[in-house]
Amino acid sequence: MSYDLIVIGTGPGGYVCAIRAAQLGMKVAVVEKRATHGGTCLNVGCIPSKALLHASEAYAEAGHGFAAMGIKVKPELDLATMLAFKDQGVKGNVDGVEFLLNKNKIDAVQGTGRIAAPGKVEVTGTDGKKQTLETKAIAIATGSEVASVPGIVIDEKRILSSTGALSLPSVPKRLVVIGAGYIGLELGSVWSRLGSAVTVVEMLDRVAPGLDGEVAKQLQRVLAKQGLAFKLGTKVMNVDAKDKSLTLTLEPAKGGKSETLECDAVLVAVGRVPNTQGLGLPELGVRCDNRGRIAVGATFATSVPGIYAIGDVIKGPMLAHKAEEEGVALAEILAGQAGHVNYDAIPSVIYTAPEVASVGKTEEELKEAGIAYRTGKFPFTANGRAKVNRTTEGFVKILAEEATDRVLGVHIIGADAGTMIAEAVVLMEFGGSSEDLARICHAHPTLNEAIKEAALAVDKRAIHM
Repeated sequence: MSYDLIVIGTGPGGYVCAIRAAQLGMKVAVVEKRATHGGTCLNVGCIPSKALLHASEAYAEAGHGFAAMGIKVKPELDLATMLAFKDQGVKGNVDGVEFLLNKNKIDAVQGTGRIAAPGKVEVTGTDGKKQTLETKAIAIATGSEVASVPGIVIDEKRILSSTGALSLPSVPKRLVVIGAGYIGLELGSVWSRLGSAVTVVEMLDRVAPGLDGEVAKQLQRVLAKQGLAFKLGTKVMNVDAKDKSLTLTLEPAKGGKSETLECDAVLVAVGRVPNTQGLGLPELGVRCDNRGRIAVGATFATSVPGIYAIGDVIKGPMLAHKAEEEGVALAEILAGQAGHVNYDAIPSVIYTAPEVASVGKTEEELKEAGIAYRTGKFPFTANGRAKVNRTTEGFVKILAEEATDRVLGVHIIGADAGTMIAEAVVLMEFGGSSEDLARICHAHPTLNEAIKEAALAVDKRAIHM
């Protein structure tokens, strides 16, 4: 059978691309090497980590916050049941993707895909048998995999990737997280709340690289208050796993005297790399950049006609929603429509407690670009709902172009920031100004009022400060 489109990979980018293409009348097949659809995100990434974040936050709140609200309980951790709760959530989501593929009459082929030639995808099944599918277009949506640290072997027992850290059978007494990006901070927070003494080691001199600097400092302060320890500007040279305890050898990133650190488990969370091995790209002449990402043009076309790529395998933030938008855009382009992604309005969220959400430029980026801007800030300590909810950590910061008042960036650290950022994304998508945002009526009492007040603060006229 011949197809209009074959998508390799059914993570958020792949399955969304396939569904949109089917909606537009194309005959579509997907190739997936996992037993379940949804990619890293649904199986061992976004979804299971959020389940554990939610459960561990509830456990911590029951233990430390309920009494102040007149609720007397003494929580007891049942880790096996918590992990089962996580797995149940994952199953519901991956089953949902399978349902959607069936509903849209998309052929799902299980096995490892390799592009034999333009228009030909060879699939090797779990039984080793091969079949070749023919198609007009191929979309590579194979996502990313865990980046490794030279000399550190991940065994998923004591030296873990994010996958292993989602399924630890017991709470380690001491956990070292290598890397202070969003994955390390989120999973470090989970195990800290459940009773582990967590130390985060980061080679750079700050947490959450890429985040607005002021927000990153506040996030580190809050997490340190919650019990996480930080060793910044520090490299992990070696992990000795010979004894019952693991021994890490650390060195200052800028050089200096080494030290050792003992722990019971190590989480390697130094980022992710494009998952392009085994696709046959070098043989086909598909061009990649110096970071292993597939080079594409404005229409997601690779250097080989008929082959396209989206999501984590191409340039840009490795975010599920970015991949989804690219999947929709690609399907529409293949159908002759004007598919497009606005990369200036893609939000990013760190699901710690409090959450951190950003869209657009940071202050550092605006300064580097020489763009004159004004800043409006409003703290949650002055927000009525945050006060009664006891979620006063954090603030909203809005960056607006000085000459035009157009909003160029919004940064929130606070409870439910990941939901609140949506109104900033909508505003920026339509080229809105801080004045526009300040004039919009916000319901009271809500956390969102802090966004309105920050917009008012750009013009130095916040009401509640």
